[in-house]
Amino acid sequence: MLPVAVDAMGGDNAPAAILAGAHDAVAAGIPVLLVGPEGLDGVGDIPLLHASEVIEMDEDPAGSVRRKKDSTLVRCAEAVRDGKASAMISAGNTGATMASALLRMGRIKGVARPAIATAVPVPGSTPTVLLDSGANAEVSVEWLAQFAIMGSVYSRQRFGIENPRVGLLSIGEEPGKGDTLRKEGFELLSRTKGINFIGNIEGRDLMTTEVDVAVTDGFTGNVVLKTLEGSLKTVIKSLFAAFASTPEMQAHADALMPALLPMYEQFDPDTYGGAILLGIDGVCIISHGSSSPRAMLNGIKVAKEMVDCDMVGSIRTALASLAD
Repeated sequence: MLPVAVDAMGGDNAPAAILAGAHDAVAAGIPVLLVGPEGLDGVGDIPLLHASEVIEMDEDPAGSVRRKKDSTLVRCAEAVRDGKASAMISAGNTGATMASALLRMGRIKGVARPAIATAVPVPGSTPTVLLDSGANAEVSVEWLAQFAIMGSVYSRQRFGIENPRVGLLSIGEEPGKGDTLRKEGFELLSRTKGINFIGNIEGRDLMTTEVDVAVTDGFTGNVVLKTLEGSLKTVIKSLFAAFASTPEMQAHADALMPALLPMYEQFDPDTYGGAILLGIDGVCIISHGSSSPRAMLNGIKVAKEMVDCDMVGSIRTALASLAD
């Protein structure tokens, strides 16, 4: 396969953590194309596509992409567009990553707006795909239907769920609950072909086995996602503090640890490697700003998997069949 284009300068821990993850990916047999400044230390034998500019985390996304045409993000997206890479991944500025992919790679025909799909961990089961989790603060009812279709394809392709259950995130399970967007969205999703719509869901359902794809607007989705991340961190931090509080508790913790570690692994964002931007004519993985080498390795693995299964082609086919 073509290499995965990796933004070597994106994220709080760049370039060291990004380079370490890239080397781990190469060791695992996945070709990588690093994108970064000429003379970057630690590249080794991995090919380097030169880019003289970096879009910082606090820069305006759209403006910086238009202004910094030789940035690592723009060059990553161009590498995919020009057939030099099969996919791109960055832990840098999320908005600029989306803008780069959208402006350089373009949208799949028929897609009104791309959406960020994030895997929300479910204990003992496959994750719930949450979208949109930040790309579009305001959405139309028709976009929600497209999100449902794209999320279903992603759930099927990545997690092997044959007929993903789609839920509309609202403030109650009854059809009449929620604002105008949710009420009209319920009606449209109920009529949308090609999805397994189960009705409204609530926030408490996201981390259960009740739903496989949760659809919402990007504002709500991002608030939900950040709330879940913060809650999990607080619970885990408090749990470890309790374990270390006394020698007796430490002894019990040592006995429990083999059973707790798999759960900790499932809740760790690094396990999933990042979110994916659906609707773009190419594979674009958006990793967490604080991504570790392990997160970058897993993100590169996801990128390869989505290329191998032709996720973009599957979304294109699903949308085309809907139009028919």
